[in-house]
Amino acid sequence: MSKRFTAGAVATAATLALTVTGLVAPANAEPTSTRTFTVVAEDGVSADAAIAAIRSAGGTVVSRTDDVGLFQVTSDRADFASRATAAGELVGAAEQKAIGRKPKLDRVEQEHLLTEAKGAAARGQGKKLDPLDDKLWGLEMIRADKARKIEPGDRRVTVAILDTGVDASQPDLAPNFNWSLSRNFAPDKTDVDGPCEVASCLDPVGTDDGGHGTHVAGTIGAAANGFGLSGVAPNVSLVELKGGQDSGYFFLDPVVNSLVYAGKAGIDVVNMSFYVDPWLYNCTANPADSPEAQAEQRAIIKAMTRALTFAHRKGVTLVGSLGNNHEDLGAPRTDVSSPDYGSAPYPRPIDNDSCWDLPAEGPHVIGVSAVGPSGKKSDYSNYGTEQISVAAPGGWFRDGFGTDTYRTDANMILSTYPKKVLQEEGSVDEDGNIVAGFENSVFKQCTAAGECGYYTYLQGTSMASPHVSGVAGLIVSKFGKKQGRNGFGLAPDLVEQHLYRTAAEHACPEPRLQSYTNEGRSAEFDAYCAGSLNFNGFYGYGIVDAYAAVKSPLKPHIQP
Repeated sequence: MSKRFTAGAVATAATLALTVTGLVAPANAEPTSTRTFTVVAEDGVSADAAIAAIRSAGGTVVSRTDDVGLFQVTSDRADFASRATAAGELVGAAEQKAIGRKPKLDRVEQEHLLTEAKGAAARGQGKKLDPLDDKLWGLEMIRADKARKIEPGDRRVTVAILDTGVDASQPDLAPNFNWSLSRNFAPDKTDVDGPCEVASCLDPVGTDDGGHGTHVAGTIGAAANGFGLSGVAPNVSLVELKGGQDSGYFFLDPVVNSLVYAGKAGIDVVNMSFYVDPWLYNCTANPADSPEAQAEQRAIIKAMTRALTFAHRKGVTLVGSLGNNHEDLGAPRTDVSSPDYGSAPYPRPIDNDSCWDLPAEGPHVIGVSAVGPSGKKSDYSNYGTEQISVAAPGGWFRDGFGTDTYRTDANMILSTYPKKVLQEEGSVDEDGNIVAGFENSVFKQCTAAGECGYYTYLQGTSMASPHVSGVAGLIVSKFGKKQGRNGFGLAPDLVEQHLYRTAAEHACPEPRLQSYTNEGRSAEFDAYCAGSLNFNGFYGYGIVDAYAAVKSPLKPHIQP
């Protein structure tokens, strides 16, 4: 799951206003004398009635998404949130407020940069199509290298990266990037993103100021073009849906608008490697939270449920990472990280029956856990029979204890990354050369024309989810039929069923209580694997298998 990263996208404010029915583009600059809220209407309440209630509470609607009853509102009233919550027409108001700039570094995804990493150890793979493919153990684990001989992906199939942006100038992504469908729904917020890169604060489509979305995109569909590396589905179309801030926050309004747009635009698959800020878990009535915070979370739950359901009904297969908090999502620990924006975090005991990690625990989402090269559940990965669907390669820096591969970069996932971000992080100099000491974690490939692409290692369930999204794209490519806006597609329930049926079953470890003390982790990381060979808390229905997915015939969907 991504936390604290960045991105971009081209589409003027006027263009955005046309992409989602009823959506008005946000103003270029955020107001300094007022506060901004995302307000959600109650079920069955008309847009006109909701707007009237918002105005009565002292708010001004600046954008709206009628399909899910969501409104972006500004107000200078100190009591607007409580007044909105008291209105019978409204669920509540989620305020967007800052407590200071957060660092972009994710301590799970870039753990190797925080420790003394060893050189990448060779894994003895055979010759691959692209030069760096010999470092992609994940492609081999899910047999994507074999799958492409049967089905490399169909250009008509669209896989969207709902993330921080996608660097479309990257030579491995440029051939598959879909400019016409890509959109930016997350204008920069200067309090967390820093100064805007462009005057409108709306980053152009095809840019990524944080890197996370670009890394995800490469795993899904980097082109198999004899250059750099290739993705799971190297011929599908990649669509950027920028719903995350440059700083890596994912707020309700841009995420919901991205999902609604995906449904209306006929997107086939959406990858979601994040959770909706500022709450790790959104609860209906957590006694640790204030009444305003409770109403805010109820609004997030309602809006995300509507948006995910809307996208699913419109034919979108939804794939999400389970998260990097090393916990059983069916028995969550006390949340000590929320809220991560707006006010200081505080301990929040989590009731599993009334709290949700979104979008991973939302309706119709295929939840993905992460494994390392050994097939062992990565120590950081969330798990549990309640929410898991399948497992996939997410990388694990600490895998291979007792061997020469232990704590090496090669245990993680190599993928595409923006040069600009690598320069900001200090691993690439101003001339575009790799800085000494980073030769084992950053790679550079250049075309004969002098266009260069950059690649780096990350780990996380954020890296596992795109492996599954890529396979979902292959399934749609192989078995899709003429239908929908783009003239091609496959019902999400069929995609999901086939994905589960063809996954490679993986039994729980013995003993079932998995300890990570050898890898230097505390007892808090101990994880119990419940379930059977067919379905369990670490692997779900198994490790996703691209080759089996395109080779096995599609079976009719059987309603329960």
